Amino acid sequence: MKILSLFDGISCARIALERAGIPVELYLASEVDEYATRISKKNWPDIVQLGDVRNVLDVGFGIHFIEKYGEIDLLIGGSPCQDLSIARRARSGLHGEKSVLFWEYLRIWNEVQPKYFILENVASMSDLDRDTISNALSTEPIMIDAALVSAQNRKRLFWTNIHVSIPEDRGIVLKDIVDEFALRRWIEPKNLHKTKNGVRWDTSGKGYFSQNDRAYSILGKHPTVPTARTITKVKVLFEDGKIGILNWNEIERLQSLPDGYTDLPGENKLEKRGGCIGNGFNVEVITHILRAI
Repeated sequence: MKILSLFDGISCARIALERAGIPVELYLASEVDEYATRISKKNWPDIVQLGDVRNVLDVGFGIHFIEKYGEIDLLIGGSPCQDLSIARRARSGLHGEKSVLFWEYLRIWNEVQPKYFILENVASMSDLDRDTISNALSTEPIMIDAALVSAQNRKRLFWTNIHVSIPEDRGIVLKDIVDEFALRRWIEPKNLHKTKNGVRWDTSGKGYFSQNDRAYSILGKHPTVPTARTITKVKVLFEDGKIGILNWNEIERLQSLPDGYTDLPGENKLEKRGGCIGNGFNVEVITHILRAI
């Protein structure tokens, strides 16, 4: 298959294609984050990098794109969600500074007319934005929670013309992805408060429990992997009551990535690496969708 991946990030879709057993003849990637691109090149040196999605092809020039690369079998992408997510109080939707790039996906979708397409975005967007996307792509989304196939709660909407069903629950919890005897940083916070899925504590002294003040039970799930620097402080409550910070392999496993996939020897930047993981697809969810082809 010939693939065009927009907002490609660290090429999670390429891993999913391999796991789904789909041969890749050509993989074209559009991405502007240089750190993410370096991770992709380390793992997939044959990927053709196209740069900024706004420059992939101009309106009316889709025919020249096809002449150069051939017919596109699959168009896939997760356009920026920052202006759509409920995590942003004053969200401006599909016309926000970042989420406006959905219209670039739509433009290219119309120009390339792929055999198959997948668009991913947050499930917490407003009904208005969801309906706008659905009308533009002439299809209703399916909501899949990555909790069904991984140790992470992550609800996402997928617009696709692939006839896909909800995956069966594999029953994966943090204990299944954590190396209990691995070297890690341990912490001993004070004034712990039990929650239904772990513990929390107050480092501010003001009764405010931030994401950074929580540890999640090894017998349960972790919430959606953050894209901020807090990803390097993801904490788990072990069965013996100790609280430990996940290592990079374990954080990658939350997104169903291979161990060491995001490791760039000699140039690892914690926030950059963490952001690349948090911004990516959950690989097993995309694998499930692709297996329906």
